[in-house]
Amino acid sequence: MNLPELYPLHTKLKLCNFSSNEATISAVPLQLLYKHHFITEFRIGTMFFQHVYDKSLAQGSYFIGCQATGEAIVIDAQRDIDVYLRIAKENNLNITHITETHIHADFLCGSRELAAVTGAQMYLSDEGGKDWQYEFDHIGLRDGDLIRVGNLSLEVLHTPGHTPESISFLLTDHPASNEPVMVFTGDFVFVGDIGRPDLLEKAAGIAGTKEAGARQMFQSLKKFEALPDYVQVWPAHGAGSACGKALGAVFSSTVGYEKIRNWAFQYGNDEAGFVDYLLTDQPEPPKYFAMMKRLNKTDRRLLIEVPQYPKLSKEEFLSAYRKGLKVIDTRNKADFAQGFIEGSINIQGNNSFSTWAGWLLDYQEQFLLIADDDQIESLTRKLMRIGLDNVYGYISDVNEIGVPLQQSTLIDAGEFRENITNKNVQIVDVRGLTEFECGHVQGAEHVFVGTLAKNLDKISRKKQVIIYCQSGDRSAIAYSLLRRNGFDNIKNYSGGMKEWMNLNGKVVSPNEASCMS
Repeated sequence: MNLPELYPLHTKLKLCNFSSNEATISAVPLQLLYKHHFITEFRIGTMFFQHVYDKSLAQGSYFIGCQATGEAIVIDAQRDIDVYLRIAKENNLNITHITETHIHADFLCGSRELAAVTGAQMYLSDEGGKDWQYEFDHIGLRDGDLIRVGNLSLEVLHTPGHTPESISFLLTDHPASNEPVMVFTGDFVFVGDIGRPDLLEKAAGIAGTKEAGARQMFQSLKKFEALPDYVQVWPAHGAGSACGKALGAVFSSTVGYEKIRNWAFQYGNDEAGFVDYLLTDQPEPPKYFAMMKRLNKTDRRLLIEVPQYPKLSKEEFLSAYRKGLKVIDTRNKADFAQGFIEGSINIQGNNSFSTWAGWLLDYQEQFLLIADDDQIESLTRKLMRIGLDNVYGYISDVNEIGVPLQQSTLIDAGEFRENITNKNVQIVDVRGLTEFECGHVQGAEHVFVGTLAKNLDKISRKKQVIIYCQSGDRSAIAYSLLRRNGFDNIKNYSGGMKEWMNLNGKVVSPNEASCMS
């Protein structure tokens, strides 16, 4: 498969240099909400620390600096790197080191963009064997190696399981203590969960790796358990990420707390039981994960700045639309239902936008957006974080295009209830398989929205079809996909299982024993 040409002509390389004046030392923790990121900041002694959190992918990256020397390291950078450049400039720090915990599958890491702008060295894992090596220039890391950033040091811990090359970083702030204070675990240990070892097999198609990865994870956890209980745990993901099945909603934890509350540490020496539980009921990995694995491992062209896509005239939009460019309508599902362009796909511009775009868009094709002017930058960032850069342009008002609009057929709980036992109606649950098995409407068939386009043969063209999900977002996507593919006998129960359960509707739970709260 050839790498896609994703990068617009107006993208420019802009080199940035920052002074390294010593910053004022403060012990006051801060929580800052920038336009596109949630950031936790604090200073201890001469160490500066910021956790940059992207809610759209539930992905955390880290900016750590030594204020005495002005040096800083970034761990697991997202691709829109301006946040790190701003942090460096505002705190008189130079980004001198860049590293990653592993070859990521869920986002396009911005390490190379950041290195191109700052001139910083990249320090990346050389663990895992020949098939798991980064294929571009870097300084290799092995278990036990040290990265020194001014008066700080980060010890490399090889922690395979999620992936063979996975590493963690044990941080020591030497002016304060010679004991470690933080561990950056990547997708190894999360708050309340651990990284899944099945992604290489399910998403990247590398057969026979999930059981071996699960056993590696069991051994890696012994290394984690040996760390002091007080060490803070800062993972690469939080709740909502597809990199685990039960991630906690708080950003960080401690080694001691995880040993007590994290399910993965409750199996003692029962490796078989641990492996079985770890591999059971993992959510479907988004389709785009395979592309991320490839782009994060191999050399690629860089996108240094956030693109600015053009707002199209009526004529420009219609010309592209009539040539077959896919239209992604990012409006609220209720607005979409009231009037949408034929063939358009409704992926709402919320925190799940990039995930569903990754499920449904082809990296080789250009596409059009329907989005408000004040939302286009946020959507652009969400797309570029997973490498979807082929946006042709956008419009903000479907009513100005001059084409007839279609409307969705929505039904309420009463009509849904009346049709459940109708033999001429097909009820389709478009949620994930684990959700379906934990409880669904009696008689419903399961077709996951992420793979719906490949399973259209499972949808009846003769019967009336009623679809539902949990609360209407995914069924809105499914409805638009079905209409795009010529299904006209579709109705959407947009209240979904959430409303159905609140109304005490009957639910079948064939796999209730394994369902997680």
